[in-house]
Amino acid sequence: MIAQISLLGGLLACSSARPVFENGKLSRETPTELGQVAFSRDFEASLVRARRESKPVFLLFQEIPGCATCVAFGQGPLSHPLLVEAIEELFVPVAVYNNRGGADRTLLERYSEPAWNNPVVRFLDPDGTDLIERRSGVWSTRAIVARMSAALVAAGQERPTWFMLLASELEDVETASAVFAMPCFWSGEAKLGGLDGVLNTRAGWHAGREVVEVTYDPERLDWQSLLGQARRSGCASTVWVPDAGRASDETHHLEGSVRAAKSSDQLYYLGHSPLRLLPLTPLQARRLNNALAANRPVDTWLSARQRQIARRLEQLDAASTARLADWNRPTDHPGLAQYTRDLEHALGL
Repeated sequence: MIAQISLLGGLLACSSARPVFENGKLSRETPTELGQVAFSRDFEASLVRARRESKPVFLLFQEIPGCATCVAFGQGPLSHPLLVEAIEELFVPVAVYNNRGGADRTLLERYSEPAWNNPVVRFLDPDGTDLIERRSGVWSTRAIVARMSAALVAAGQERPTWFMLLASELEDVETASAVFAMPCFWSGEAKLGGLDGVLNTRAGWHAGREVVEVTYDPERLDWQSLLGQARRSGCASTVWVPDAGRASDETHHLEGSVRAAKSSDQLYYLGHSPLRLLPLTPLQARRLNNALAANRPVDTWLSARQRQIARRLEQLDAASTARLADWNRPTDHPGLAQYTRDLEHALGL
C-alpha cells in the first residue's frame, strides 16, 4: 500500500461515490449509501431511457443518510467494480430516497414501499412493472448478483460472459475437491483452471510431486468428466481425493495436506504477463491464466472497463512498469473496489 500511495503522488483522492443526477444535472450529493453507481434521481426520465435502450430498470429504495445496513450496502455490493459496471451498463439505475417527501414519497406510495427502511432493490420493465417478485433483505453481493441475473433473463436480455462468470463464482453451491499430480504445475494449473465448473486452483507439492489442488462445482462438472479431462490434458498421472469413500483403482485417498507452492508459482502465466495487475475476481484470474498459457485472447472474460485497463497496462513503458513492481492485485472480492480506483488513478484513467 505504501508503494501505491507513493506512486499516486499528488493526485487527488477519488470520491467515495459516483455522481448522482438530479433532473439530468449533476448533483453535489454523493452519498456513501449509493456506493459507486451513477444513479439517476429522475424516475420518469429513466423509464424513457429504459424504453429507448431496451434495458430493465435497477430501482433502489434507500435511506439517506442511512443506518449501518444502508451504508454497508453502499460500501459493499454497490461499490464492487464489476457489479457497478453491470448495474450501469446492463440496467438503468434509479435511486429513491425512502426518508424524504416530494417525488420520493410519491414513488414510495406508488410501489407500496415503507419509509425509513433498509435497502430494497426492484427490477422493472420500461413501463415500470416488476420483472421479478419484490424481495427484501437482499444485501449481499452474491444475492444481488443472483437477482440481477434473474431480472435480465425475465427481460429477455443477454448476460455477458464476464457477468455470468461473476454470478457462477458467487453462487452458493456445495463444492468438491481433488488433487492432481503432473509434470509441471504451471501448465497444469492453467489447463485445469480453464475448465467450466472449476472454481479454484492451487499449485503445490504432495508426496514429492508437483500437484494442483482443484475445487469444483459437481453440479456443473461431475467427477468423471473432470477426471477424464484432466487425464486427456496430461494433468492426472496420480490423483488423490479427500474422501476415502471416493478412492478407487483410479484414485488414492489424500492423507495429510497439500503444501502450497510459492506465490510466484501460482497462476504463473498471468503473474508473468502485463495483465498481472488487472483487477480481477479469483475465477476471472484463473480463466485469464488459462487463456494466456494457450496464447488465446482474454477479452471474452473481461468487462469493457477491465479491457480499457488491460490495454493501458499492455502499453506501459519500462519505467512505468518498474514503478508498479511492488503493487499486488487483491485475490478476493472485498479488496477490488479500492484497488481498482487506485490503479485507474495511477494509470490516468
